[in-house]
Amino acid sequence: MKRIQKGKLLIITFVGLILSSCDHNVKKPGYTYVSDMTFSDAYETYAPNTNFSDGKTSQPSIVGTIPREVIPYHYEKTPEGMLKAGKELKNPLKVTKENIERGKKMFNTYCSICHGSTGNGKGLLYESGKYPTEPATLVSKDFWGKPEGEFYHVITIGSAIMGSHAAQIRSQDRWALIMYIKMVLQKNEKKRLEIEEAKKMEKNKQTIEEKL
Repeated sequence: MKRIQKGKLLIITFVGLILSSCDHNVKKPGYTYVSDMTFSDAYETYAPNTNFSDGKTSQPSIVGTIPREVIPYHYEKTPEGMLKAGKELKNPLKVTKENIERGKKMFNTYCSICHGSTGNGKGLLYESGKYPTEPATLVSKDFWGKPEGEFYHVITIGSAIMGSHAAQIRSQDRWALIMYIKMVLQKNEKKRLEIEEAKKMEKNKQTIEEKL
């Protein structure tokens, strides 16, 4: 009998502890019994740190080493550096539907906001008036003959008014993006200009015939 009473008492106590630990007030986080997973003992990136001689938590890479997954880029952010990259860097990707589709996705995600969905430089950011400088027209005749390496160079380290996108776009995706510009956007613009020129010639022909 005493065992049964003790068992009931333990159950009531246990249930009481569970109910008392629940709080419907969202402003109170409740009690913390094991704080190991709640409060981090790690240093924040820019927090002071007495473990190092310079007192900083964020330390530079050791001289002669390369951080994991970082691929060094050996071309300077200069006109000469861009021309050199254009001559030496070649697109390692094969022209496939999958690579072009991947390039389209990357372009629409990172480039169209400034350069426009067709690459004509009329992106939403510029058209809205929030960005004063007109972005480059990637489908103009000036860009038709530009080597893919020059495109890669600008995407990687930026240009005069465009920032680097190396942190946002992986190396392979940069090449896919460039392939999309060359194989789709620029070809579409060439076709558009050809059709426009043909219409103009036809109109001129009709004008001359009417005069005769």
